[in-house]
Amino acid sequence: MQIDDTDRRLLRQLLANPMAPTADLAARAGVTEATCWRRLDRLRARGILRGQQAVIDWRALGFQVEVSLRVTLDKTNPRAFDEFIAQARLVPEVLEIQTFLGRVDLRLNIIARDMGHYQEIYRDRILTLPHITDLEALMHLSDIKSDESLPI
Repeated sequence: MQIDDTDRRLLRQLLANPMAPTADLAARAGVTEATCWRRLDRLRARGILRGQQAVIDWRALGFQVEVSLRVTLDKTNPRAFDEFIAQARLVPEVLEIQTFLGRVDLRLNIIARDMGHYQEIYRDRILTLPHITDLEALMHLSDIKSDESLPI
């Protein structure tokens, strides 16, 4: 879908401050508040603006360990992906599940309070997931860039 410069300005302002009132977004984008409302509604209706979400600092809530698990599945089983994903969704500490083409099939992003808690999650919940042929753990150390904005 084509968007114009006004839509781009609104999206940039929304990315910069998702909690800003519509009046502030409109002023910073150089449009009236009514135009801002209409444009945002149109962007939502067309599926470009899918919603707003809270960003939680898990470390502030006591989750000090973050691990990405790269998972390879048994591809000889035609239901491997569906069954694995269905079970992985049930693990509360799994924040994100992504699928890939290539040697690695999936990536799970997991949080834990500490290494003991992670070890419990890994042994009791991850290793019991179906169809795993290989796992590689990547321990998260720091965020260097965590910006979802694009040059729009």
